[in-house]
Amino acid sequence: MSDTSAPSNSLVERTRTFDAGAPVVAIGFLGPKGREVAAFALGEETVLLVGDDGTERHVAVHKGGLLGAASDGTRLITGGDDGRVMATAPDGTTTEIAADPKRRWIDNVAAGRDGVVAWSAGKETVVRTAKGELRSTESGSTPGGLAFAPKGLRLAIAHYGGVSLWFPNAKEPPQALEWKGSHTGVTFSPDGRFVVTTMQEPSLHGWRVADGKHMRMSGYATKVKSTSWTADGRELATAGADALVLWPFHGKDGPMGLQPRLLAPAKDLIVTVACHPREPVAAVGYESGMVLLVRLEDSAEIVVRRPGGGAVAALAWSAAGTRLAFGAEDGTAGLLAL
Repeated sequence: MSDTSAPSNSLVERTRTFDAGAPVVAIGFLGPKGREVAAFALGEETVLLVGDDGTERHVAVHKGGLLGAASDGTRLITGGDDGRVMATAPDGTTTEIAADPKRRWIDNVAAGRDGVVAWSAGKETVVRTAKGELRSTESGSTPGGLAFAPKGLRLAIAHYGGVSLWFPNAKEPPQALEWKGSHTGVTFSPDGRFVVTTMQEPSLHGWRVADGKHMRMSGYATKVKSTSWTADGRELATAGADALVLWPFHGKDGPMGLQPRLLAPAKDLIVTVACHPREPVAAVGYESGMVLLVRLEDSAEIVVRRPGGGAVAALAWSAAGTRLAFGAEDGTAGLLAL
């Protein structure tokens, strides 16, 4: 495979592509299973909603750039450089969750369970609880990413020097997990035993939550901008290389002392990954604009979008795994129904 070719097995004819109108920042599926609306957060003010019948609707959400988005399955939470945190429903209704009093940029957002939302502005991170109460904490530097733990109300905040684990309802200060360097994103393992950050350098860093033991994952060609846990939670799939990198997390020590699996090798860099929510399959987006489905059991590949156009900026599966959405930096977007 090269950056100008693709596997012969193809779902291209079943993939509907369209012009989103602006670079795609993130994607979420909203609404009841089987009838979800695909919500494309665009870099310039708006969210594009595409119904299961193919209808398209642009919704004005922010007055300026849209900087980040996260979905809880019922609404798309977005942050903008207008200092507002917004929620967009499947029917296009928008609601202001919060407005920063200093009108600082909302750099990161995260969606938790029971309607809980988190966002960061400057060095401050704020959580809006299920009861609508606001809790805040301040980091030593601007947060690079936010992620809720799979159970309970606990938030991971990535920043320069490591990650902070914060219980917003507790009076105790956040627990500090330290590692030198700039941490640009963060994720919890599905079982909550590990927390992993992406870094400004081409590597990942992780900690075992129980005792803070370190794990370093390196060897990438470029900065890792995308990670995704496999459906069974046993591996972490990552971009940032010319192959799909899968780190093992099924043992008590995670990937410590172990090598990752490498699938779907190519001459082009992988920039985005999204694992199927139920099956051992990963959607993989390349710098060339190509999108593949990769079966994790045997590395079989099926092309969804052929190379050409902008790099793939976002991938998302519907909750049942029956639809895949992708969006590119040049505004090209697509939907595949399986």
